[in-house]
Amino acid sequence: MSNLITQRYGSLDCHVIDHEPATKAANSPQVLFVLCHGFGAPGSDLVDVGRALGQFAASQGIAMRVLCPEAPISLDDMGLPGGRAWWRLNMAALMETIQAEQFEELHQSEPPGLDEARQMLGEVIQLALQELNDDTVFVLGGFSQGAMLTMDTALRGDCPAPQLLLQYSGTVICESHWRANMQRLGQSVVYQSHGRWDPILPFVSAQRLHELMEAAGVQASFHAFEGQHSIDQQCLVDSAQALLQLLGDQSK
Repeated sequence: MSNLITQRYGSLDCHVIDHEPATKAANSPQVLFVLCHGFGAPGSDLVDVGRALGQFAASQGIAMRVLCPEAPISLDDMGLPGGRAWWRLNMAALMETIQAEQFEELHQSEPPGLDEARQMLGEVIQLALQELNDDTVFVLGGFSQGAMLTMDTALRGDCPAPQLLLQYSGTVICESHWRANMQRLGQSVVYQSHGRWDPILPFVSAQRLHELMEAAGVQASFHAFEGQHSIDQQCLVDSAQALLQLLGDQSK
């Protein structure tokens, strides 16, 4: 059973879905899954992704709360009705940087507004975890700009590091800060996916992120798929399996 509600956590409105196994009612969700959308998308953009993983969890007897925050910045003024952003982007400048293959500039960039977005997301996570039991498994994920934010929050946020971090079509930013804080993921499992033909965020930058994690000894897997800037079906299958394995390992 699942129901979708909108609830405010701190500064952000969030779409919340509780998934419970059909065979039993849980006193409290065993898993909290916070999932952040990308630049230009509506706040509800990844609800179906969260719902798919929540339904899988429920089918395995696991109660999961899925929480999809809406980014704080409206992009109505950019001609994107309903679109939102975690921080503003100059898309023309970004495309010029990528076309010129100035990847180092992208990797070292510290976007204005990132610190504020990280603080807001960290507050959402803290408040959501306070509603649940201390042994709740915390899963954090995001797509595109949401992936960048969730990685930055996992590494530098005022909240616990997630047991499972899902990175869909993200990239490296703030590289010096991320490298210095990568040990925060020492007890985490990271699943990363990226399309080989991504025209928005280059595949080589996704490889760079994976190399950063590997160099720090982070338990990270990388799914490269024949596609562009998207989440493919295999990502959902892999994410579900990563969650199931994590819960199995914790029960031993």
